[in-house]
Amino acid sequence: MLIRTAKSICDLGIHLDSQLTMKTHLKEVRCCYHKLCRIRQIRRLVWQDVTQQLVSAYILSRLDYCNALLSHLPGSTIQPLQRVMNAAA
Repeated sequence: MLIRTAKSICDLGIHLDSQLTMKTHLKEVRCCYHKLCRIRQIRRLVWQDVTQQLVSAYILSRLDYCNALLSHLPGSTIQPLQRVMNAAA
């Protein structure tokens, strides 16, 4: 039986790379910025509380999920997530 190695895997919504740098996971989470831009496009068409619920449901929940795994990463790695969080605010 041949066991092949993978560059990254996804388990419970967490993307792990072979060296556990979490860069694959961070790339997946940064796609929230695209969703945030889409929410921005409809912001004027819906009430403010609806916009807040959309941001909370699609953006903040994704950023907060398993964020304890990111606690010991360097600031330069986490900085793109901070930008998404600032844009969401």
